[in-house]
Amino acid sequence: VDHMVDGVGLVHQMPFTCDRDGFAATFEKIYFGTVQARIYLCADLLGIVCHTGMSCLVRRNILESAGGLGHFGRYLAEDFFIAKAVTDSGYRLTVSSQPAWQNSASQARLTRWAKLRVAMVPTTILLEPLSECLVVGAFASWAASVLFHWDSLVFYLVHILVWFLCDWILLSIVQNGSLPFSKIDFVVGWIFRECTGPYLFFHALWNPAIRWRTRVFKLAWGGVAQEVPLEKAKFVTA
Repeated sequence: VDHMVDGVGLVHQMPFTCDRDGFAATFEKIYFGTVQARIYLCADLLGIVCHTGMSCLVRRNILESAGGLGHFGRYLAEDFFIAKAVTDSGYRLTVSSQPAWQNSASQARLTRWAKLRVAMVPTTILLEPLSECLVVGAFASWAASVLFHWDSLVFYLVHILVWFLCDWILLSIVQNGSLPFSKIDFVVGWIFRECTGPYLFFHALWNPAIRWRTRVFKLAWGGVAQEVPLEKAKFVTA
């Protein structure tokens, strides 16, 4: 509530995970405390809509002027379009200092989010893979080799090390306390996340339909959801 000042139309929270046991919980915390946090905070800094609707505070008059909550019912990512309506009304978005704690986030959920990002912001198809450590590092090391005749392998390894250390620092800041796993667990989880990240993204591109509870939807460009009969969507898993 303290963040809802004049000029701010919506206050939202960055998603994060509660402390739990097991490798899956470690993987989720690493994802939300590094990749998701980096994208979320950078987008907020640059004024890009990055709102996730699990917890937010929005001005009622903005919703009413946009047609009410029912107006956003045709979207699976209604949170994104609510935030867009806020910015279109001349208000700003701001992130709360308290993250939104959640219990779990499955692979299917992460894949679904990727599908939504692609449908709503098509430039994601090109830009998101270039935000991955291993991918951008490969391009950067090649460029350093061509332009400066540096050893591409050494450059690549240093790049990964610096990225790894920055992710550890960012995760520690977001956690705002001691992490519930060891540094070895972080190394293993971080490597697994970095290696599987591109796979999840391209899997989302290959199969754009989304299963939401007992129903399946196909997203049109712009994020409008169209329901697909179950008999035609038996291979959809996310």
